[in-house]
Amino acid sequence: MRKVLLPTIIIIAASLLVIRIFYLQIIDDSFKLKSENNAIKKVYDYPERGYIYDRNGKLLVANQASYDIMVIPRDIKKDLNIAEFCALLNITEEEYHKRVEKAKVYSPRLPSVFLSQLNKNEFAAFQEKIRKYDGFYFQKRSLRDYEVDYGANIFGFITQVNEKQIEKNPYYNSGDLIGKQGVEQSYEEILRGIKGVKYIQKDKYNREIGAYKEGKYDTIAVAGEDINLTIDAELQKYGEELMINKRGGIVALEPKSGEILALVTAPSYDPGILVGRQRSKNYTLLYNDSISKPLYDRGLLAEYPPGSPFKILTGLVALQEGVINEQTTFMCHHGFSYGGGRFMKCHGFGPHQLHNGIYNSCNTYFGQAYMLTINKYKDPGQAVDVWSGHIKSFGLGQFMGYDLPIGKRGNIPTSKTYKRIYPNGGWRSSTIVSNAIGQGEVLMTPIQLANMMATVANQGYYYTPHIIKKIEGEKIDEKFTTKHVTTIDQKYFPPVISGLFDVYNKGTAYSLRVEGIDICGKTGTAENFAKINGKRTQLKDHSIFVAFAPKDNPKIAIAVMIENGGFGATVAGPIASLMIEKYLRKKITRTDLEVRVLNKSLLSEYAKLGGISEALKIESVPKDSVLQAKIIKPKAPVTTAPKTEVKKTAVDTTKKN
Repeated sequence: MRKVLLPTIIIIAASLLVIRIFYLQIIDDSFKLKSENNAIKKVYDYPERGYIYDRNGKLLVANQASYDIMVIPRDIKKDLNIAEFCALLNITEEEYHKRVEKAKVYSPRLPSVFLSQLNKNEFAAFQEKIRKYDGFYFQKRSLRDYEVDYGANIFGFITQVNEKQIEKNPYYNSGDLIGKQGVEQSYEEILRGIKGVKYIQKDKYNREIGAYKEGKYDTIAVAGEDINLTIDAELQKYGEELMINKRGGIVALEPKSGEILALVTAPSYDPGILVGRQRSKNYTLLYNDSISKPLYDRGLLAEYPPGSPFKILTGLVALQEGVINEQTTFMCHHGFSYGGGRFMKCHGFGPHQLHNGIYNSCNTYFGQAYMLTINKYKDPGQAVDVWSGHIKSFGLGQFMGYDLPIGKRGNIPTSKTYKRIYPNGGWRSSTIVSNAIGQGEVLMTPIQLANMMATVANQGYYYTPHIIKKIEGEKIDEKFTTKHVTTIDQKYFPPVISGLFDVYNKGTAYSLRVEGIDICGKTGTAENFAKINGKRTQLKDHSIFVAFAPKDNPKIAIAVMIENGGFGATVAGPIASLMIEKYLRKKITRTDLEVRVLNKSLLSEYAKLGGISEALKIESVPKDSVLQAKIIKPKAPVTTAPKTEVKKTAVDTTKKN
């Protein structure tokens, strides 16, 4: 029996192996398609990318026809007239050889992109003679067609995949396009659709003789899904106009839903310049501008000391911890002394309670309230952690989970922070009192500031900010409809909101009122330091303003951060008032504020940081034309309510940041 068992096993195993080989080679020939088979040509059919609309159905991003010249290096004839070929495509012979060599490195047998993104005019001349050039063929695809010249940081852009992306995701091949940054990256799989493929049989002379297996393995392209963003296009456009000649960010949210109404970063650029054959050149100019940083989304990435708006949270935490109430009074003598003779300056004077402490923005009041909060506990480390927990319940000091691919945590200090700074101990409430007024170790991004105000407007809860409103045929992620509740009891919000309302009625934003709209807001000014020639130098303060409106049943919450803008009511405050009126009324009555903001330039302040970029604006010209750069002269002062056009970033060719 043993003598028979081993031969039997061998025979059965060999039989199974032969059957499997027969099946793979004779019956199932799909594996031929996965190999570098010279007899089969694979041609992709690229789907149309999904359209992008705003919250009101306005078309923002569509598609336009484009053509890629593909190459299979092994099929190029030796007698190819290179000079004629290059003249047709308007490239040099040096470029030709470089591109062919790059294609050979990828694969001499498989197709790869030789020249991408030709428009109709560029392609027309080549199309007539393409049959003369063996080894080359064209592939039609669609490129983005931007219907607006704003919102570049929101959309992102389309670019070719790199080798790492191909290795990571087998869906992509060399030359394929992929969304990068913005919603193009976040919703890539939804927008891109599914590409189709056709397998073409070739004979021994390398001539195409028809569909392989009569098209048995061919697939049809599936178009990408359309999406609606939460963005209000007109509000976004207006915000970018107001930010001309300024740096900073504006973020506006709908408090009851967390929907992002506007996400402005300045300087910005026309998204149309990153389409077509000049895309790479233009992107390089933007990327290398280390002065204006047009590719840096300040609304999501820039971390600033929040300044006085943070006093809102200082007051709420002190109320929650029971160390103050609405009647608690502190005397202010243009500031207060603390910790060994140190003095915190303040522009207030006299007795301050919660209400006038807010609308007068009294440093003394909130410094004292913060110290009482920390001194409530014997251990300052425990106290800071309790305080930090309350602050973080507003979504601060952490990634917020919104549906855009970039962001920063900001910073809300904990006991670990101060154990690291003061390893020998000895720190106490007076050591860290700067946190009370949004300085010290506290850092926030503009979107976090806006979310803070949305939470106050909602009296204690928020929804994760998001930019997707609707996906055709799908539901948005549940995390965007999940309510987050703070650790502050709802009863403590009304007195704070009352103080914020009077910031406009009798406080620091009195001059920014809009007749008929009840706005609650808070001015802010944050100290600003930078290293210049190796020395820590104090520059003009950042201008900050946060607000929501109307007071009852709020429809919009907003944060405005202007770098080197000075007092909060000088630049950031007017912008906030204008944005609120624009959204709620669709028109502007405070034309005096509008003229002031549009005429305000901070370029001279930015020059102190080491220079400013020339006013070089890259702009797109009519479709089927090449993209070009154009010098834009400085904008003339506005004297009446203007019909403005967006003049966005300046670009420069200085070293990478």
